Amino acid sequence: MEILHHGRPATVLRGASAARFLIDVDSGDPQELMARVTGNYRHGNERTAKNHPRNRSR
Repeated sequence: MEILHHGRPATVLRGASAARFLIDVDSGDPQELMARVTGNYRHGNERTAKNHPRNRSR
């Protein structure tokens, strides 16, 4: 299974990881799951970004 981002391959899943992905994508947040699978997840700046004045609730 190939995961695309803007039409370009981001990662390829095979075997058990592909089957697990298909099961988990139906039950959870697909965007978060794809971020975790591709390795683009939790770089440590989420707390900083959340507290930035531009991102605070008005």
